[in-house]
Amino acid sequence: MKPRHISCAAIRSSGFTLIELMIAVAIVSILVAIAVPLYAKQVQHSRRVDARTAVLDIAGREERYLSLQSSYTTVPANLGYSATAVAFPMTVGSGYYTANVVVVAGAPPAPPTYTVSASAIAGTSQAKDTQCQYFSVDSTGKQFSSANVGGGGADTSATCWQ
Repeated sequence: MKPRHISCAAIRSSGFTLIELMIAVAIVSILVAIAVPLYAKQVQHSRRVDARTAVLDIAGREERYLSLQSSYTTVPANLGYSATAVAFPMTVGSGYYTANVVVVAGAPPAPPTYTVSASAIAGTSQAKDTQCQYFSVDSTGKQFSSANVGGGGADTSATCWQ
């Protein structure tokens, strides 16, 4: 049997060159550099939605409780939450915010008022949110947010409540 002669052209076309491989790696790196920050921003935004939803849900439950009991409450079980939520503040949503309720009993004839707030939990990735670490709504329906836990700082409601 006569050995087959393999030409140099056949050997070269059998795989990727180092330059082709490096170009593919560079393209993938650029796509990852764009996609990861956008993904992180979307995750941060979805966690903000969790906080806003929780605050509005608690406010709605407070209003329902007021219609039945003629007062507001700071006991989660009175608002329909499970027995594991013994008192406010309690963790809400996916665990990146804590919600709190402050009730002020108004002296007659002033009605009672409440403020429901959610603050980012320290040590979580949401605590690094530079715009929306705090959300609140009061008994008049006024929505507020700020970049600082506890509500201090500039009003970022236009950005955070969208």
